[in-house]
Amino acid sequence: MALSTLHAPAPAWLSRVRFVLVGTSHPGNVGAAARAMRVMGLHELVLVAPRSERIARHPEAVARASGALDVLENACVVESLASALAPCRLAIAVSADTREFGPSPQPPEEIAALAFEEASADGSARVGFVFGAERNGLSIEAVGQCQRVCSIPGGTDYASLNLAQAVQIVAYCLRAHERLRSPGPAPAAASRFAAHEQIEALHVHLERALVRIGFLDPRHPKKLMPRLRRLLSRTRLEVEEVELLRGVCTQIERACVNPYGGPEHGGASSPTQSNETDSA
Repeated sequence: MALSTLHAPAPAWLSRVRFVLVGTSHPGNVGAAARAMRVMGLHELVLVAPRSERIARHPEAVARASGALDVLENACVVESLASALAPCRLAIAVSADTREFGPSPQPPEEIAALAFEEASADGSARVGFVFGAERNGLSIEAVGQCQRVCSIPGGTDYASLNLAQAVQIVAYCLRAHERLRSPGPAPAAASRFAAHEQIEALHVHLERALVRIGFLDPRHPKKLMPRLRRLLSRTRLEVEEVELLRGVCTQIERACVNPYGGPEHGGASSPTQSNETDSA
């Protein structure tokens, strides 16, 4: 049977998009997700701490993939979400739930436009879409590692989608974006946005510096760091901006003595009052 003229080779920018499945427990869902990706021209699948390292080789996964074996065979298994997102300049959590400290949810059409601008403007840019486990979805910590949240609109009384169904909808929106978008100027060259691993290193460094100046009490951190993470996620930090902020943190560490003590912080033994109580 001949395919209609709507079928065409996948645009090159889709090769810079990876789908990340976190804590997947059912092999069939991995296979179905691979099929959903493959038919839309997406090939890069990363599995974070699945129930079994060989989940992509399970007979049920192979059966549900229905021929999309190249996606399964090349699927990468990693232990942490940070590892999966390390090369990504833009990480997008796919979740129906809102989070107090997460970005405001956006529909998949808007997110597809953002992913297109990011991946098509710079050949080295990587975009990651993160999907949670079947039972519990994504944790607050996982969403916190992403700069955007994609939520598939649905009914107010029932918003639960099967994992592979969610993958299919997002994959279709990505594939359809160029076909449906209004003609306009070509995307401008992207700024040198920082990769996920650079952003995460900044958060670690910032927390250490705040402890050093006595603003964050490591024994009672409260919600200071999640609030700062939310603040920084509102903008797309460039490499130079991350380096600037880390330079400030380094100078803080050199100039101040940690008031909370402990050899891990290199400070004195007598604690002082923290401003974190008033600010968090």
